[in-house]
Order: sequence, then structure tokens, then C-alpha cells
Amino acid sequence: MPLRPNLSLAPFAAWFKAHQGRLLALFACVLGPLFLFGELAEKIRDGEPFVFDEAILRLMQRGASGPLDQLMLLASLVGSGPVVGTVDVLVCLLLLLRRRGFDALFWALATGGAALLNMLAKHSYARIRPDLFVSIAPETSFSFPSGHAMQSTALVAGLVVLLWPTAARLAILLVGVPFAALVGVSRIYLGVHYPSDILAGWAASTAWVIGLSFLFYRHAVRHPASPPPAVADSSMLDRRHRGGGLRPPS
Repeated sequence: MPLRPNLSLAPFAAWFKAHQGRLLALFACVLGPLFLFGELAEKIRDGEPFVFDEAILRLMQRGASGPLDQLMLLASLVGSGPVVGTVDVLVCLLLLLRRRGFDALFWALATGGAALLNMLAKHSYARIRPDLFVSIAPETSFSFPSGHAMQSTALVAGLVVLLWPTAARLAILLVGVPFAALVGVSRIYLGVHYPSDILAGWAASTAWVIGLSFLFYRHAVRHPASPPPAVADSSMLDRRHRGGGLRPPS
């Protein structure tokens, strides 16, 4: 009788059980946001309007007031490139001063990469800013995706990744998430972005930063129990050298 191949699913089930948390984080924080960004970008490239864009902008306009104007202008200023960029540089310098070069590299790629991706996407899609009403803080550059949304989200997501092993993670989540949300809402309120621009900015930055975290730390957030890939690889080489040299592949 011919031998039948072993088609047992037990090894796959064991692997999935061991990695189910990481897989869930991958889908929720990387693949999900990437899919959302792709759907938004495709409709914009095809010139298809979003029903909710104009409706939300009109709703914001009807609720405008003097105090809200000042709050939204302040939120937009704090979430702007010069302010967020200054914070990004200061965090990077602090990490370098504390001899955390690997974390500093992650931070530079997370925040700087998000800014670069935003510039590339803006010129690629060349979406014109909304003009439903006269803005008190007009903009002239392209609209999609929102730079404010991407930069503020990259800042918050990067801090969450780096501070996750510490007690500060809860404070970052409680302060950072509302901050990024308020920055995004402020851009809609001021009439310089469509809501779809903001959603795309949030999604793109989240996918980019968490994707980098998987690359650097093998987890959605920095995990103290798992050394960075570069450190793990060098440790393995050191052990092999101490054990009598590298063995040639069989």
C-alpha cells in the first residue's frame, strides 16, 4: 500500500496558539489600518466622493463658535509639523543620551518616516482642500492624507511602543489618544481637511509605526523579554564562537 503523507494539523494549531496574540495585533494594528487606507486612497484616485465628508464638514460649521475657534486653532498649532517635529527631535536626543541607540533608530524611522510618507502621498494623490466655507486658518497644500493626523499619531504611537514596558503606558494612552483625536478633529473643524483625510492619516501612521515595531521588537510594542533582532543575532554568534567556531551548513 502506498504511504500516505502525514496531514496532521496539530503543528499548525500549536503554532497558531503560541502566536495568536501577535497575529491579532498584526491584523488589528497593521493590516486593518492598511486596508482602510487603501480603500480610501482608491476611491480618491477614482474621484469617488465620500458621503460623510461634506456632511461632517457642514455639521462642524453649524457648531462653530468663538471659544471653539480658539480651542481648535490651539490644537491645530500643537499638532503642527514644527511643534511635533521639535518634540520628535528632543525624544530622539534623549534616547541617544541614555545610550538607547536602537530605540532612537526606531523613533527616527517611525516619526521621520511618517512625515516622509505623508509628503509622498500628498503629491501622489494631489487632492484639493475642501472649499465649503472660508477657513479661519486656510491652507494651500494638498489635502490627502492629513499631515497633522499622521504626525501626531506617529508621535503617540511611537511613545506607546517605547513606553509599553513601563508604568507610563497608561498615561500615554489616556493623554495621547485624545490628543491625536483632537488634532484631527481640529483640522476638520477649521475646514482644511475632509474627514477621509484624517482617517487616512490615522490609519497610515498606525500601520507604519506598529509595522516598524514588529520589525524592531518582534511585537506590536516594545517587549522587554524579547531582545531586538540585532542584539539576539550578535548574542547567537558570540555563543557559537565560544563553543568552538561556526559550523558549516550540512
